[in-house]
Amino acid sequence: MKEKLHTLSEAFLEYLLDVRGYSEHSVTTYEVALRQMMEVSHFSLEQGIYTLDITPFRFNIVKNHKKTIVKKLSAIRSFLKYLEDQCHMEVKLIGDETIKVPQSLPKPIEEKYIKEVLHEANLEERLLISMLYGLGLRISELGLVKLKDIKPKWIQVHGKGNKVRELPLLDEVYRLISKYIELKHPKTYLFEKGNAPMNAAQLRYILTKLFKAHGLKVTPHQLRHSFATHLLNNGARISDVSELLGHETMATTQVYTKLGSVKKMQEYMKAHPLANK
Repeated sequence: MKEKLHTLSEAFLEYLLDVRGYSEHSVTTYEVALRQMMEVSHFSLEQGIYTLDITPFRFNIVKNHKKTIVKKLSAIRSFLKYLEDQCHMEVKLIGDETIKVPQSLPKPIEEKYIKEVLHEANLEERLLISMLYGLGLRISELGLVKLKDIKPKWIQVHGKGNKVRELPLLDEVYRLISKYIELKHPKTYLFEKGNAPMNAAQLRYILTKLFKAHGLKVTPHQLRHSFATHLLNNGARISDVSELLGHETMATTQVYTKLGSVKKMQEYMKAHPLANK
């Protein structure tokens, strides 16, 4: 039965590569997880129903990081879905208990550091920071901003799942955009290199290099975190912030309120007389 499982897994990996268009790196990740699982798991057939017991595999990876375990289990579930959808096999999976991954709090950048870097940045750098921090954009969304999407008071953003949202445009950001367009003369997209839009990696490089020059290790997503955190800390409604970020549910946005609670606790522990004794 293990030979059959191995043959099926090879077909699955080819399916991911040739049909689904997965990268070789992603397919290799799936291959490693499946190989580790097949080495110790039990695969059997009884009354026309296949059973895959991955309990021994779960014991073997129990000391892995939780996120690693989740990825490996996800690869196995994808394999079983392939068997069900493409091979019309009914497979019962044993030992597939859900792993809860602790959600880490985002690390926003203090306002003073953002202002310091903005003060010394060139026009392109200032606009890049202002779009990420002033609008809360994802770096991938910024790369897709077209000139036709920009109006004096509003900007149209194409987010995840081709969802479009309209964001209010700060006067200062619009002035920066106007100056940048006048200087750079982009044709279709706001940020272009040659005749093509700048991709996320190119935009990220400009940003990280700029902050690194000021002794700060900053990612584009941290500016998005900072946008949300600073708005909430200054009294913005969570429902409004959630809509601005393009979150599907407010539950995703609530992580920023937890961050605010942590900061309040830290300040309390510093300030209260009894906490210093």
